[in-house]
Amino acid sequence: MFRKLRAKMKPCTPFLFLSFISTLSFVVSDTVPSNEVWALRSFKEAVYEDPYQVLSNWDTVESDPCNWFGVSCTMVRDHIIKLNVSGSSLKGFLAPELAQITYLQELILHGNNLIGTIPSELGVLNSLKVLDLGMNQLTGSIPPEIGNLTQVVTINFQSNGLTGRLPPELGNLRYLQELRLDRNRLQGPIPAGASSDFASNMHGKYTSKENVTGFCRVSQLKIADFSYNFLVGSIPKCLEYLPRLSFQGNCLQNQDLKQRPSIQCAGASPASAKSQPVVNTNHQPAENVSEHHGASKPVWLLALEIVTGTMVGSLFLVAVLAAFQRCNKKPSIIIPWKKSGSHKDHTTVYIDPEMLKGVRCYSRQELEVACEDFSNIIGSSPDSVVYKGTMKGGPEIAVISLCIKEDHWTGYLELYFQREVADLARLNHENIGKLLGYCREDAPFTRMLIFDYASNGTLHDHLHCYEEGCQFSWTRRMKIAIGIARGLKYLHTEVEPPFTISELNSSAVYLTEEFSPKLVDFESWKTILERSEKNSGSIGSQGAICVLPNSVEARHLDTKGNIFAFGVLLLEIVSGRPPYCKDKGYLVDWAKVYLEMPDEMSRVVDPELKHFRYEDLKVICEVITLCINPDTTARPSMRELCSMLESRIDTSVSVELKSSSLAWAELALLS
Repeated sequence: MFRKLRAKMKPCTPFLFLSFISTLSFVVSDTVPSNEVWALRSFKEAVYEDPYQVLSNWDTVESDPCNWFGVSCTMVRDHIIKLNVSGSSLKGFLAPELAQITYLQELILHGNNLIGTIPSELGVLNSLKVLDLGMNQLTGSIPPEIGNLTQVVTINFQSNGLTGRLPPELGNLRYLQELRLDRNRLQGPIPAGASSDFASNMHGKYTSKENVTGFCRVSQLKIADFSYNFLVGSIPKCLEYLPRLSFQGNCLQNQDLKQRPSIQCAGASPASAKSQPVVNTNHQPAENVSEHHGASKPVWLLALEIVTGTMVGSLFLVAVLAAFQRCNKKPSIIIPWKKSGSHKDHTTVYIDPEMLKGVRCYSRQELEVACEDFSNIIGSSPDSVVYKGTMKGGPEIAVISLCIKEDHWTGYLELYFQREVADLARLNHENIGKLLGYCREDAPFTRMLIFDYASNGTLHDHLHCYEEGCQFSWTRRMKIAIGIARGLKYLHTEVEPPFTISELNSSAVYLTEEFSPKLVDFESWKTILERSEKNSGSIGSQGAICVLPNSVEARHLDTKGNIFAFGVLLLEIVSGRPPYCKDKGYLVDWAKVYLEMPDEMSRVVDPELKHFRYEDLKVICEVITLCINPDTTARPSMRELCSMLESRIDTSVSVELKSSSLAWAELALLS
């Protein structure tokens, strides 16, 4: 009987065994170390915009990190070995705390919007095999510490904004098979390190020479792309087996490759020249030259020269060291980051010292004088205060001061602040608010942006003014609409990379003394400050501005969201109604009934306007319909929309004066 029972159980034995092993694995497995969990938390905190909510299940208190999106662990779930959140449009910084995940084998953050520099701390990840940071917005140089990743097989840094020289330490990566560095701003020569005689040998034999450095040591390299940088010199012979396309778009000497125009390479050549050895033009050994000069001078004079030279050299060395120490303090900012009893209280955030080069830095004292002790407040929101000021002997200014306490300010917010300043400083157009500079001081804590002042307030103030005599004529509204279109066309098509307004509405349009519109992006700080852990409950996401149907995050990702908002703004300009009202709902939903019906189209016009041109209204309604198309791919570009408005709407004063007394009044006020 026992034999029969054992025979019946025999087929089930493998399943029971697997079940036992599975159960045992959970019993004997350790939890993920706290420092690795902390590293993931730091990564999430450094991301200030997560439009697809891919990190939403990253519970920082209770859940198992091995179940978090993009995270993979070992079989026994005791260590994190892979982090892959590619193509998620994450906007933020690359947290150096990731170096705490010591068993990490793959770090794949391809296709996001990460900014800042590549942390040198990543060089301690000795188990890393794949490092993919391609298609982000990273800046600064490639850290030499990357050469310590002795197990790495794939490195992808393509399509960023990396600068500086290629570190020769990359030649230490003996297992490296794929290296993609294309579409950056890298300079200098490609480090090969081999002599010309030795470089002529076949690929794969360089590792036998101990004195070889640079890429000639990487014997297993199969794929490498250096294209579209600013590299100079010639292609190392040890890399000539690579496709020629891997080197195009640089400043190399090879004539058979498509290289950059010489005018683009003007700044790249001096960089390479600095590293070249000094050539003795007399073609004599340096030792013989020294002996010749030494023999023709008296001993006392030679001794005096030596003493004087030593003193001068010492003073020069001291000066260089002092300057180097001062420069070293700038790129690294150490600010309280994550308060924790079990981990360090500070995080080092490396900032590219060239980021704010050329942007004026104002002192708090001179702004305090200009703004009358900061008493002249012209606007405010939960996250900022706007002051008006007049610089001594200069223009009128608008000063935006961020409302955040120093305890809540993090290193990542500091890096974002500097990145935002650099981003705004590159804009230069008559319909874009001009950034004059910034103020960054720590005693008292101050972060301010300084713009040209637009004396007539915001478009929102005028469109929703219910006092007598404050309404705009039809022609003035059309001029403002075309001015806004020109500004957006500049931001979307004439700036590289394109720039979008985070909250495009009538409150983001400021009017000059001549009522020319200027777009100013004051609201980009809202989502950033909301990432501050202690401020998340106190900073509002709407303020006093009507919310459009699509979210701030969606509009911030691409230009199509701005185009939708432009359509709503046009509707607000011609109707005089706010984009959203509690009683009447969304303006777009109300207007859709009339936009495509010629007989009913005039119903969208502001009832306060007694005169308008029907031909202009048809163009406006056509543009609005195109802008608010639910299919984002069907929305035209701002170049096309601006052309439609400019070519088909007549904004000459003579047209309006024929029928509008309001236009006469506006003309009289301007004159």
